[in-house]
Parts: sequence; structure tokens; C-alpha cells
Amino acid sequence: MVGSIEAKSLQSNGSVHHNGLNLEEKLDEFRRLLGKSDKDPLRIVSVGAGAWGSVFAALLQESYGCFRDKFQIRIWRRAGRAVDRATAEHLFEVINSREDILRRLIRRCAYLKYVEARLGDRTLYADEILKDGFCLNMVDTPLCPLKVVTNLQEAVWDADIVVNGLPSTETREVFEEISKYWKERITVPIIISLSKGIETSLEPVPHIITPTKMIHQATGVPIENVLYLGGPNIAAEIYNKEYANARICGAEKWRKPLAKFLRQPHFIVWDNSDLVTHEVMGGLKNVYAIGAGMVAALTKESATSKSVYFAHCTSEMIFITHLLAQEPEKLAGPLLADTYVTLLKGRNAWYGQMLAKGEINRDMGDSISGKGMIQGVSAVGAFYQLLSQSSLSILPLEEKKPIAPVESCPILKTLYKILITREQSTQAILQALRDETLNDPRDRIEIAQSHAFYRPSLLGQP
Repeated sequence: MVGSIEAKSLQSNGSVHHNGLNLEEKLDEFRRLLGKSDKDPLRIVSVGAGAWGSVFAALLQESYGCFRDKFQIRIWRRAGRAVDRATAEHLFEVINSREDILRRLIRRCAYLKYVEARLGDRTLYADEILKDGFCLNMVDTPLCPLKVVTNLQEAVWDADIVVNGLPSTETREVFEEISKYWKERITVPIIISLSKGIETSLEPVPHIITPTKMIHQATGVPIENVLYLGGPNIAAEIYNKEYANARICGAEKWRKPLAKFLRQPHFIVWDNSDLVTHEVMGGLKNVYAIGAGMVAALTKESATSKSVYFAHCTSEMIFITHLLAQEPEKLAGPLLADTYVTLLKGRNAWYGQMLAKGEINRDMGDSISGKGMIQGVSAVGAFYQLLSQSSLSILPLEEKKPIAPVESCPILKTLYKILITREQSTQAILQALRDETLNDPRDRIEIAQSHAFYRPSLLGQP
């Protein structure tokens, strides 16, 4: 099994290697690129403590944390988030099922508070348990202990690299605050965004705003220093050393050195210049993952129904990518891979399932206890708003009247009516599949391929 491969080995000279590569040499090489002196450690901070942000920080801590004079990593999350009694009880079960975790907490004199929380005698807080390696959004997967900071200014003011682990809906607000603490900075930080989501702006023309653009606009950090990392992966599985890959996208100045620095035996990082398009595609697959979860629940995991849905949703995604990308065929592999894993096990698919089963409801909002922010919900609204604009109208095959692009995306339209306007129930997703007037999914692809579809203005490009 891939996950059983031991990624690290401690050599006789005390240096850590990854498949023969000396980690300290990798660290020193990257530090030199940043112009770090011998006594000045590389400082990384992860802003936001969701599943992926926490795992990303933990992977770096486990790789480079032993070089304390050369490397420091910390993670910021807001203080005050209480852990509910049910989660505290489950966390206690997780701790006692893992001898290594149990021994670690006892050594750190941290076990007793979990006993007290299990008995209801005290309240645990999310920042408190994160220090012990427990992310509130994935308590079943204990991480290594992390340095947690709840003061944002303290966290970011001297960071060389800032990792954006926030939902897209929170990115702009937090980075606008961060910009206040960077007014007197001499060096320019590198920012790696993990966020998958978008906003839509209609002025001066309809276009998409991605998290990297939000960060650039909020902080003034040059876009060449803002990168996106994403790929077909599940955070807990990556931490458990399941083989995975990702792409870091952005300017060549930093993406190639970062790909080398971040790469691990079980986590292969490639680099790509197409920042915005990969980022947008990362948000698009979350939209359709919610619908996939609904179909799975409503049809009792019918393989046939799920395959019908997959055919329709992928044709809509291909249709949309032709609007957004000059060379959409280059996105086919990454987009389908990311979509596939999200449909299988992502939180957006889980959200769709729970809605269809009635175990959660839309009044509970987009942030769900134990799962975090469901980014696909806001993405449904953003893509619908964008593709509804008459200025983007297209002429379908054998039609004489132009229509807005969203009219060729019945799944997206239905999800909008279920999640945003709430005028339909989850059952409507099945009706969208069974509608006898619905065109063959292939027709949608042919429309996209037969027109000069690409609209660079949608991504804010001239």
C-alpha cells in the first residue's frame, strides 16, 4: 500500500533524507534564494486552520521542523471557538484508540484536559486542541503538534511565506487586515493560496475574482509573489502518506523553487504558469460535487444514476472551461482528476448527501461543524451570476436567438434554485437529469467547440 511507505529516514549523521535527498540542503537552497542569513530562520505562517491549511503546515513541520535554527512555522486561527460536547467525546475516543497519541499527550501533560472535557467539566477551544495536533475539521486524523498564534499581527508581521488556508469568502477581509501590519515592511513576502472559490464582479465588465487576486488587491503584494497550490487530494489522506500530487501555479520566479521545496516522496508538486485558470477550475468542481452528493443520496448510491450525472456535469464544466480558457484541452486532466476525488470523498459531496438525506438543512449556513466552510455553495452563486449576463450571450446550434451561457447549464441552474434561492428541493436535481427535453451532453460540448467561445475578460484579462 502506498500509504505504508516510510517517507523519512534518519541517517547516521543526523540529517533527514527524503529518498536520498538531504532536506537540510533543500532548506538551505531555498533560504539562499530568499537572501536569509545564517542566524535568520525561514518563517512560514499558515493563515487559517481548516483541514488543508492545517495539514499543509503539519507536513512542513514534520519535514523541516527539526532544523530549528533555520526554519519556523506557525499557524494562525481565531481564538474563542469552543469545541462542543459531542466533538470532545469523539476526540477522547480518538486519543484513546491511538497509543502513540495517548503517550504524546501524557508526556506533554495535556491528557487531563481531554478527560475533563469528556466528562463535561471543562470546555476545550479549537486553538487549544490545534496545539496538540487536532484540527477541529478532521479530529479523526491527529496531526503533529503545531505552534498556534491567535494574534494576526504577531503571526504575519515578519513572515517570509504566508499560506492562505482561509475560505475564499474570508480571504479578502483577513488580508486587508494583514496589509495594515505590512506597511513598514522592507521585504516582500511570498503568498501561497490553497483556497478554492471565486467571487463575481459585474463592473466594468463581468469577470471572476479569485483568492490570489483578492490577496493582491488587498495587500499590494506583486502578483508574481502570489501563487496557487491545488490538486486532486484529500487533506487527511495526504497527511497519512497516501500518494498524491498537486500543482503550484504562478510566476516562474517562485513556482519552480517552491515546487522543489514542497515536494515530498508521497506528495509530488509540479509547477504551472497558468495561475488564474487552475484556481477557477478548483472552485468550479466544488459546484458540481454538491450535486453529485445529492444524486448519490437520492438514488441510494445508484451507479447508473451517478454516471448519468457525471456525464452531464462534466459536459457543463467543459462548456464553461471553453469560455474561460484559451486552451481548455490542457485543463481536462487536472480538472477531471480534481472533480473525481471531490465527488468521491470531498466535503462538498458530503454536504450534498446530507442535504438530500435531511440530516442538515440550508438554514444551518455554509459553515458546518466538523467540516468547515462548504465553498461550493458560494461558488454556485458566483458562477450562476457570471454566466447569466446577457453580454456573454451565445448562439446554440440550430437556434436563432442568443441565450445567456447559464441556459446551457441545467445542473448549475438547478443547484442555484436549490441552494441560493431555495425555491426547489434537492429532488429537483434528479428532474434535471430526467428531463426529456435535455440535450445530449455531447451537444453542449459541440456548441463550445464550434464557437469562438473564449472570453479573456472573464478572468480580468484584456
